[in-house]
Amino acid sequence: MKTYSPRPRDIERRWYVIDASGAVLGRLASEVAAILRGKHKPIYAPHMDTGDHVIVVNAAAVRLTGGKEETKVAYHHSGYPGGLTETKYARLLTEKPVFMVEKAIKGMLPKNRLGRAMVRKLQVYAGPEHPHQAQKPELLALGEVPRWDGLPKREPIAAPAPRAPKAPKAPTVPKARAPEKPAPKRTAARRPTAKAATAKSSTGKSPAAKSPTAKATAKMTSTKAATAAKRTTAKARTAAKKLTARKTTVRKAKKEE
Repeated sequence: MKTYSPRPRDIERRWYVIDASGAVLGRLASEVAAILRGKHKPIYAPHMDTGDHVIVVNAAAVRLTGGKEETKVAYHHSGYPGGLTETKYARLLTEKPVFMVEKAIKGMLPKNRLGRAMVRKLQVYAGPEHPHQAQKPELLALGEVPRWDGLPKREPIAAPAPRAPKAPKAPTVPKARAPEKPAPKRTAARRPTAKAATAKSSTGKSPAAKSPTAKATAKMTSTKAATAAKRTTAKARTAAKKLTARKTTVRKAKKEE
């Protein structure tokens, strides 16, 4: 058998009104907390909020047993050193009955984001009036278990209607193209005139000398000439050294004789 896990569509929120006149604070808080958590439903799961909304009226008429009005104390700390405040429940019952009931119910809920979501479904009022008539809440007696009608019935989703076939598109007529403009005629390059040739010859510079290829050729020629001169100088020095060595050898031989 598979384990059932409630889904969001299976959760139905209802509204209940509980009259707290003459009710014991602890018993009231435990029953309201159970309804907020959804423990009265067969689909209850501790990790989900399956509960209903609860409206508590006449919170000022709640009672405590065993003389807890004078012995039970509510503590509050401001967060600063020496900021602890003690308030007896007799004073809360007369001055802040709504806070007293909310504090008791909140203490019986989980202390996490799930519990904070459950507290939002609680409404407490000191008197018999409440502004939630639009939700049509049901009157629930203390100790009564809310009725269960089963999972909410969902209407079957109707199948989408078949789409009508699209009308065929009308054939498109190609647009007439504009006549192409004739390409402009290219003019022949002008040849240098006799005056320009005469002016260049008078300066002594030819048009080929100004081109980058002519400059590179002149540079290579000068480099080769320098290399050849260095080789000639090196050969002359080597020959001079050899001649000096021979003369020295001949002089040494004559001295020894």
